[in-house]
Amino acid sequence: MLPVQSPKKSPRKNQPRSPAKGARRAKPPPSLFAPKNSIPSSAIPSSSPAFATPAHPLRPFQPPAPAKAAVLPIILPPATLRPLAFRTFTKKHSLTLTSSALQELATFIGRHCGSGWREEGLAEKVLEEIARTWKNRNGGVIVDGTSPELKDILKTLEGNMSGGKIMSGARGLSRQNSLMLEPTEDEDHSKTRLGLRPMTTLTRDDSQASFGMSSIGLDEEPDDEASQDVRRWLKVIGAFEQPRYTYNVAKKHFEKIASKPSLLPPASHKTEAFRNRYNVIHQRLLRNEAFQTSAVTSARSTALRRGATSMQSHKITPIANLLGRHGSNHMLLGMLNVLPTGNLAISDMTGTIALDLSHAVAIPEDSAWFTPGMIVLMDGVYEEEEESVGKGLSGSSGVGGTIGGRFQGFFIGQPPCEKRRATLGVSALDGGADHTIGGGFGWIDFLGVGSERAVGSRMRKMEQRLLRQRVMADPDSPGRSRVVVVGELNLDQPRSLQALKKVLSLYATDPEGSTPMTFILTGNFTTHAVLARGGSGGSIEYKEFFDALASTLAEFPMLLTTATFVFVPGDNDGWASAFSGGAAVPLPRKPVPDLFTSRIRRVFAAANAEAGLSPAEGKGGEAIWTTNPSRLSLFGPNHEIALFRDDISARLRRSSVRLKSKVSTTESQPTGTAASSEDVTMSGANPAAPPSSPPSTEAQADAMDLDAASSDQQLQQPQQQQDMDNKIPYDVLAARKLVKTLLDQGFLAPFRQSVRPVHWDYAAAMYLYPLPTALVLVDTTAPAFCVTYEGCHVMNPGSVLVGGRRGVARWVEYAVGAGRGGRVRECTF
Repeated sequence: MLPVQSPKKSPRKNQPRSPAKGARRAKPPPSLFAPKNSIPSSAIPSSSPAFATPAHPLRPFQPPAPAKAAVLPIILPPATLRPLAFRTFTKKHSLTLTSSALQELATFIGRHCGSGWREEGLAEKVLEEIARTWKNRNGGVIVDGTSPELKDILKTLEGNMSGGKIMSGARGLSRQNSLMLEPTEDEDHSKTRLGLRPMTTLTRDDSQASFGMSSIGLDEEPDDEASQDVRRWLKVIGAFEQPRYTYNVAKKHFEKIASKPSLLPPASHKTEAFRNRYNVIHQRLLRNEAFQTSAVTSARSTALRRGATSMQSHKITPIANLLGRHGSNHMLLGMLNVLPTGNLAISDMTGTIALDLSHAVAIPEDSAWFTPGMIVLMDGVYEEEEESVGKGLSGSSGVGGTIGGRFQGFFIGQPPCEKRRATLGVSALDGGADHTIGGGFGWIDFLGVGSERAVGSRMRKMEQRLLRQRVMADPDSPGRSRVVVVGELNLDQPRSLQALKKVLSLYATDPEGSTPMTFILTGNFTTHAVLARGGSGGSIEYKEFFDALASTLAEFPMLLTTATFVFVPGDNDGWASAFSGGAAVPLPRKPVPDLFTSRIRRVFAAANAEAGLSPAEGKGGEAIWTTNPSRLSLFGPNHEIALFRDDISARLRRSSVRLKSKVSTTESQPTGTAASSEDVTMSGANPAAPPSSPPSTEAQADAMDLDAASSDQQLQQPQQQQDMDNKIPYDVLAARKLVKTLLDQGFLAPFRQSVRPVHWDYAAAMYLYPLPTALVLVDTTAPAFCVTYEGCHVMNPGSVLVGGRRGVARWVEYAVGAGRGGRVRECTF
C-alpha cells in the first residue's frame, strides 16, 4: 500500500515562520487583532545572536488613561443656585452676579456636576474657582454673563474637570498673582519679575490661592542673599508698559482697555481721553463727604436750624440743565477752554457755556493755578441774555454744544484730591489687620505689580523685615532705602560733570551695605535741542556727551555694583528733539536710544564683571533708561514713586487765567460754595493771608501746616499768624501752589493739547490716581522744594547747578519708608 500523504499546507500570511528555517522575520499581526496595551514583539531584545531580530530598547510601560467619570447632566434652575452663588461671590469675594451670569453658571454646573452639585459639594468648589480666577484677571466687581472673560474662564475650567471635580495640577487655570511669572519646564523657576521665590504646591483649601497670597513665601525669612537686598524689590515701570484702565460710569469700576494702543489713533480717542479724565475726577468728587447726601441729615436739618448749623451737602449741576433757570445759583464741574471768539468757557459731558470771571476769586485765595485744560469747580449764577455769547454757535436744543447765556462765576477752586489709602480702600497700613473702606479700588492692579488687596499686607511684612527693623536697630547709619535725585544734568556743560562727581563721591564713602539703592538722573542732557542742531552740536556730539558721563561714572565702581541708575529724558533729548526743535513734545516720550548710551552700559557691565557679580542673578548694579513719565515701585504696591521731567511752572504762568487778588470780607458767599474742612499737611509753611483782613475759619481749615501744634497756636493768636505769614518766603508759597494744582488735577499735563500734547492712547500713564506715595517733579523753572500734600511727598531738585551761585551742587535725598521724607542737599565743588 502506498502511504497516505497528508495534503501540503499552504503558508498563511499571519503564521510566523520557524526561526530555524528562515532568516527572514515574520510580519507582525494586524493592529486590528493585536491586543491593546501590549508591547510588540519587536520591542523585546533577542538573547541569542541566532535570531535575526534587531535589539531594541525597552519602551516604558504607559498605563492606559483613566476613563472620565460619566456625569448625568441635569437642568439646574438659577433660583436654586442663587443662595450658594451669593454666599461664594458676594459674601466671600465681594463680587456681584448679574442675572445673565447666574444663568451661565447654573447651566455650566448642571451640565458638568450633575446631581451631585449639592450633596457632594461640587458646585461650591467650581464657584470658588471661578470667583478666584475672575478676581485674578481683574474682571471687575460685577460679573456679567455676556463678558468674554467669564466665557473664557468657563471654557478653560471645562477642559480641567473630570466627574464634576476639578483635576489637581491643571495648567490651564491661572494660579499666580500678577507679581509672578509662570515658569515653563525649560526655564529657571527661580526667575520671577520681582525676585519672588517660586510658588509651592497650592492646596484647594486655601481661599486666597488664586491671588497667590498664601504661596509667595513671604512669611519666612529669605534664605538667599539677593532677596535680603532692598534693591531687589525695586522695579522701574515705563509709561508704555503701564496697564491702561478706563472708568466705567455704569459699573462704577475701572476696566482694563483690551484694544492695542497706537501713536496715531482715530480722532474719537481724543474724546474718550477727555471723558475718562472727567469721569475719574467726578467719581472722586462724589466720594468726598462735602458732596454726599444723607437721608438722616436731611430729615434732621429742619430741627437743627435753631441750634448748631449742620454741614451742607453740595450738588453739581450739569451744564445742559442750566437752560430755563435764569438767576439761579449752581455749582459746575467742567474743563476750562477757549471759545473761537477768544472768550473763556467751561465744558462738561452735556455741553459748554461761556464764562464771566470778572468777579471770580479763588478758594482758597492764590492757592492754585487755573489754566485752560484744567477741570475745575465753579460756583456762580446763570444769566440768560437775548444776545448771548453762545448764541449762534449751537443748536436750539442746548445739549451737546454751547448753550445760550453766560455763567457768572463768583468762586473757582480745584476739585479736592483723595488720599491714596482712601482710593485703594485700605486702612491700618502700618500694623494691624487691613480693613476695607466702601468704594475703594484696592483690587485694581494699576501698575502691573500686584494689587493692594492681593499682596499689600505681605509686602508690608517683607518691608518691615528688611527695611524698618534695620533702621530701628541702627538709626544713625545711612539707610539702604535712600533714593538720590540729582535733577537736570546738562552734559554739554563741563561743570555739571564736576558737580555730579562731587555728589557721587559723598555716597561712595558710605559703609558697605548702606549705599543708596537708586540714583535718578534727569534731562535735559543737553542745553539745546541737540539733534535739531540747536546749538549743542549733532548726533556725534550727543554721543560724546554720554561717553564723558560714562568716564565719570567709571570712577565709582562701588556705586555701579550696588545701585540702580535711572535716566529720565527731557524735551531736548533724542529722538524727539530732532523734529521738535526744543518745543514741547508729546507725552509720554520714549527713552534715549541705545545708540547713544552704549558706553554707559559697558561701564556697568565691566564693573559687575570685575566684582564677580551677575545682573541676571539679581546681583550687581544696572543702568535703566526709562520713559518720561515713569514709575518706581518698591515692595509691590506699597511704595509708588512717579518720575516726571517738565518745566511746568513756567507753562502755568504763561497760560494761567487772571482772577481777582483778594476775597472781600463784606461779600457773602452764595449757596453751594465748597470749603475745605480737613487740614492738609505740607512740609513748608502756611499760605499767606490777605494783610488787610484777619484769617478766617476757611483759611485756617485750608492751612497746610508743618504740624498740628502750630495750627492750634495760630487759631489763638491770629495777629501773630498774620505776621508770620508775611514772612514766608515766596519760594515756599510757589512750591505749595504748584503741588496743590498738580495733585488736585490728578494729571501730569493739565493743559490744552496745543500747549502740552499728550498721546491719547497712552494718557493713562499721565494720571496721578491713586496718588503715588512720592512724586519726583524735576522743574528747573521752580525753586527746589520737598512738600507733602495729602500723604504724597513731592520733591523738586531743580538743576544740579544752582543758578547764580558758582561752585554749588544741589540734589534731593529721599528715604523711602523712613518717615523723614526728602530733603534738599547742597555741596560745593
